Amino acid sequence: MVAVTSSSADSADGLDGHAALITGGTSGIGAAIADALEARGCRVVRHGLAGGDLSHDLSAPGSGAALADAALRLGPVDIVVSSASVQRPADWRDTDPLDVEEQLRTNVIEPFDLIRRLLPAMVDRGWGRVLTVGSVQQSRPHPRMLAYAASKAAQFSLVRNLAGQVAAAGVTVNNLSPGVIDTPRNAAALADPVYRRRVVDAIPAGRLGSAGDCVPAAVLLCSPAGAYITGQDIVVDGGFTL
Repeated sequence: MVAVTSSSADSADGLDGHAALITGGTSGIGAAIADALEARGCRVVRHGLAGGDLSHDLSAPGSGAALADAALRLGPVDIVVSSASVQRPADWRDTDPLDVEEQLRTNVIEPFDLIRRLLPAMVDRGWGRVLTVGSVQQSRPHPRMLAYAASKAAQFSLVRNLAGQVAAAGVTVNNLSPGVIDTPRNAAALADPVYRRRVVDAIPAGRLGSAGDCVPAAVLLCSPAGAYITGQDIVVDGGFTL
């Protein structure tokens, strides 16, 4: 069900009445951003493989276009947050080309096709926001995340390229790069106390991030207040990449 809510923050954020599509909007960072936009008066369409308004599998060819069409049938889309992604950790010796292909399709190819199909209407209306959720692995790749890190670097390249082409139309395109965030995806690895301690010790802030830590930057980049920020990679990592 597509929800519409409002709050006292609507006029301050300028988001009341806008419509947002959030891929991966049913869990983790995507869900936190979706909740925040809903609380500020956005009509939010949540994409997710379970429990969302739309459930297209972005690892399937053509899914980005199908998701765009399905979202537009529910109404105009002013804001796109591309948060859905897949990781297949492996040593480089064991990295299967099919796993590389899956990660590139899910993380880059289909999200790009989704954005490509939604951008023209934003350009025509003279207002729009595109936010991709990247990763600090764009610049600090984990040895076991060869394909995932490459996909996120490619995603940011697309962001920078698109941003310059649509900026004059009032559309911004940005990337948000979280550090180590305590989400369901990371739960199994972080359940090991020794590994968790090692990770926390590498973060100057002295703690893991939460999905909520990503929300303030995301809201700014999706709102009218972010109108002069485009083509940027905003890192939210507690200093992990310092």
